[in-house]
Amino acid sequence: MYMQVEGHTGTLLHLKRNPSIRSWSLLVGISSVGLAAAYYSTDTWAWKMFYIAGCIFVAIQNMEDWEEALFDKKSGKAILKTFNLYKKLLTLCRGGQEQVVVKLNEIRDVNVEEEKVRYFGKGYVIVLRFLTGISHPLTQSAVLGSRGDVEAVAKLLTNFLELDMAVLKTLAEQESSDSEVEDLAKEE
Repeated sequence: MYMQVEGHTGTLLHLKRNPSIRSWSLLVGISSVGLAAAYYSTDTWAWKMFYIAGCIFVAIQNMEDWEEALFDKKSGKAILKTFNLYKKLLTLCRGGQEQVVVKLNEIRDVNVEEEKVRYFGKGYVIVLRFLTGISHPLTQSAVLGSRGDVEAVAKLLTNFLELDMAVLKTLAEQESSDSEVEDLAKEE
């Protein structure tokens, strides 16, 4: 699952993503290697603790982030939060959470993009495009497999932000300005 809908009203859209099963499996697998190395080695207790701590540290480093996106029409802001357990441990609980705040009226488009994921093939991610020309991914990591889940979230987000209506409005404005130019050309 790309992102889960935590809440959806007319003025609020709350999306959330937790580490995938693949991420948790890596955590358990790498930690198990450390435990097995400690159990079967004939080294001292200090070395055994080093094996366990080292493997747990590597396992936490490879975990995906907890991600949250909050789109609020009342405040006119989108808040994208990312929580990383590895950074939290490195900074001794002082960091680990990043936050991006952007105005909703600056979001111009929502696209699904394909991203190459090393050793696993193709992944898909939603990219927010802003009026300034800057692009920002909705999540930091792509989802592997089906593009349908990602497209469903993108469509929900597009409908919530009424971007499809904005495109139609822009096209109507362009057509009316084109017809005005044609009328002026005919009069001359």
